[in-house]
Amino acid sequence: MSDSSQKPSRFTLAVVGSPDNEAPVDPDGQPIEVTYLRPLESTGPPASSAAAGLRDFANRLMTGDVDIVILKTAVAVETLCAAVARSIPEQRFLDSLADITTLTASPAAGEALRTRGVTPTLELDASATWRHLLTAVDQCMRVTNSQVAIEQTADVHSISAGLEARGARVTRLAIFDSPAPENPQVIDHFFDQLDRANDEAILFTSAQNATQFCALAQQFRRARLTSHLLDRHIVLTVGSGPAEILADHGVVVDYQTDAQTVSAAVAEIAASACAIRQQKHIIRVQMSGPASHVNDENAPWYNSPFMKACRGEPTDVTPIWMMRQAGRYMKEYRAVRDKVSFLELCANPQLCSEVMCHAVQTLGVDAAIIFSDLLPILVPMGLDLEFVIGDGPVIHNPVRSAADVDRVKRLENNDELMFVMDTVTQTRNDLPADMPLIGFAGAPFTLASYMIEGGASKNYANTKALMFSDAGAWRSLMERLSDSISIYLNGQVKAGAQCLQLFDSWAGALSYEDYRQFVHPYVQQIIASVPRGVPVINFATGNPALLPLLADTQASVVGIDWRVRLDDAWDTVGHDMSVQGNLDQTVLLTNPDEIRKQAKIVLDQAAGRPGHIFNLGHGILPQTPVDNAIALVDIVHELSSK
Repeated sequence: MSDSSQKPSRFTLAVVGSPDNEAPVDPDGQPIEVTYLRPLESTGPPASSAAAGLRDFANRLMTGDVDIVILKTAVAVETLCAAVARSIPEQRFLDSLADITTLTASPAAGEALRTRGVTPTLELDASATWRHLLTAVDQCMRVTNSQVAIEQTADVHSISAGLEARGARVTRLAIFDSPAPENPQVIDHFFDQLDRANDEAILFTSAQNATQFCALAQQFRRARLTSHLLDRHIVLTVGSGPAEILADHGVVVDYQTDAQTVSAAVAEIAASACAIRQQKHIIRVQMSGPASHVNDENAPWYNSPFMKACRGEPTDVTPIWMMRQAGRYMKEYRAVRDKVSFLELCANPQLCSEVMCHAVQTLGVDAAIIFSDLLPILVPMGLDLEFVIGDGPVIHNPVRSAADVDRVKRLENNDELMFVMDTVTQTRNDLPADMPLIGFAGAPFTLASYMIEGGASKNYANTKALMFSDAGAWRSLMERLSDSISIYLNGQVKAGAQCLQLFDSWAGALSYEDYRQFVHPYVQQIIASVPRGVPVINFATGNPALLPLLADTQASVVGIDWRVRLDDAWDTVGHDMSVQGNLDQTVLLTNPDEIRKQAKIVLDQAAGRPGHIFNLGHGILPQTPVDNAIALVDIVHELSSK
């Protein structure tokens, strides 16, 4: 092999920060070309506003106004202590810290405290999620009416929401100043350049610029770039500080150098380029993440029983999940609802994720579905929606005429529904990596019924009157809804959903012919808009005669309600399709013996054929005992295990 072939292969390298006085060179003394991304350059220690906030926290701590402190990263401990020491005797601060309850969420943070003479009250492993942290809090300490100070990390919103739901008063410690770019166009260009992957590797030179990168990615709606880096860039850091910050945002750091200058760091990285690139290749093959593309066969969830059943492939066990598996039948959900209204809950991605992840963990199901509602999509379309206690959803400006249809807006994007997209992303991040996540939307007829009736209805008189009497207005309304639902569902896929379900809860009010003429074409359009490879569950309830039309789409799965035998339904839609269902939800109000009997009937009707997802015929009823829901999951897994 020639000498030239042994020379290290170079990266195209971007450095987040400013160059130093020495130009970096490779081991042969040749200059190394580097792109410096100055908008996010490090500014050293905390600037005025962050430092002032940390000093205020220290004073409150020393006067007894803080009961619990939660720190996740060593860089936060070091930066906090350094900032306090500039204006307050550090030992006095540390003595006060030692007198209260302290929780560290990584061994590095715990060690950083111990080196300063403070032993953490509770220390968690670095792999602990925010849900693990809240579980540890529940088991080891009482936070009701306590003042809790918590490091501002990636999951601070989830932890804060969970602590506040438990009665705590929460203060977030911003270790670094929040970035306030003077030129948004420059920042947009920076992210565009990074997103195009013009540079193979990116080097973060300080915890400050790593923090700014993550904060600006969120501020400029480029948050997915933090996970995108894992797949598209080799990520490098100078020291452990930026590595901690990036790891907290889900970014795997491929190489860490302890070089003292930027030029020395670049030279070291250039010398190790071949080994770093080879290791990154291994990571790409072996560590496809939970938010990977739906066709990524290396993704942890790709070969889960649920996803295989969606594709009609054989599974070792029949997968099960349940509609409304996070809801009023769980005391933990009721505790959250005691603090916030239903719409406030739906608008809080952290709480939505918490209630769903708790349900998944409690029940042991094989798939999660985002916690949301069918109707928030109507608000940016111009409908005045309110959830009234005792009456449910109410539309205060219902659509009753062609003129009313004209004021219904098409969604152009999901900007006003970002809380739903954030719920998808948050839940995807918080779930086990091998657990598929289902997004959903209401189908056009069901949403139109709410729009026209102004709420729930028994006979859908106003809806049918408009449908039959004004074909033009009905077509216009259906087109606006189908276009909007398509944008909404595709946004959920981009945010991290692996599967989608379309709910047509009121379609049973229609005859076969009316559904075929007035609704079916728009459902076909919506499902056809979903990216190839994303399974869609097409579910309508109330009229088994509609099953052939539900199957006459590009959906992968047809949802079956309890009004028809599962085997008859499967014969109707065709065995080339997967099916979901179909235990009567009231069976869960009985006892484990009856649940076993009825579950076995459904499984026997499925006959072990690939492509069956066990579910209820509709959602879990509020009066359902939680133990019965758990029992059903265990029974299905036991009886179907191969």
